[in-house]
Amino acid sequence: MDNTFQSPIKKGRFKLLNTYVNAVSMDETISMVEKIIEKRVPTQHVVINASKVNLMENDTELRRIVNSCPLINADGASIVWAAKRLNVPLELRVTGCDLFQELVKVAAEKGYKIYLFGAKEEVVKRVKEIFEEKYPTIKIVGYRNGYFTEKDEPEIVSDMANSDADMMFVAFSSPKKEYWVNKYLKDINIPFVMGVGGSFDVVAGVTERAPKWMQEHGMEWFYRFIQEPRRMWKRYIVGNFKFVALTYKYKFKSKKNNKIRRKRQWLM
Repeated sequence: MDNTFQSPIKKGRFKLLNTYVNAVSMDETISMVEKIIEKRVPTQHVVINASKVNLMENDTELRRIVNSCPLINADGASIVWAAKRLNVPLELRVTGCDLFQELVKVAAEKGYKIYLFGAKEEVVKRVKEIFEEKYPTIKIVGYRNGYFTEKDEPEIVSDMANSDADMMFVAFSSPKKEYWVNKYLKDINIPFVMGVGGSFDVVAGVTERAPKWMQEHGMEWFYRFIQEPRRMWKRYIVGNFKFVALTYKYKFKSKKNNKIRRKRQWLM
């Protein structure tokens, strides 16, 4: 049975490449998240970027998981770039890192309870401490590092289910976080569950985020690359070329389909 939340707000959801994207602002996104929490039906949230779209092209299960999410935000500047070439009216992106921190702020203001899951023990613990120092009213009802075995999972899931959290943020890489959340979404029974990738490392100061001007000009990936070129070259150099090729593949496919459609209409 599909127990995902069916959002009453269909505004701005468009087909893009092998997935969908909600062309909504930060404020609109937060409003939708609050409706999800109010509804109390466990809901998985995702953001998409070039790397995830590339993974989805060959991973049909990941594609199914992502596309079943009622709210999909554009995380990467690459998604906005592709949208322009494919005539999808996506004007801006809502990055996972920014959304995560905005939702924590909203949680502190409105009394939503938070569960933090992922990263190294010292990192997730530091993130908890930072948020508690910054927002004295915040309610962090649980936290757990991201290092565990399969036999640990029943205990982890039980702790989450008993936490009575309203939001959970999962700091794994893709596709692990999408698979894990999808597997246990019903069992943990938390209304809003969001994958945040490396955002815990950013908050804790382990990883430095790109300057604002680089974020605004779509160069955040390059800043990340020059920090760890050996580890990131395949994701960003090879991956970006693959994403560009994929975008034009879909563009030419769309043009071909439109020509066939027009020809059929003319023959009728």
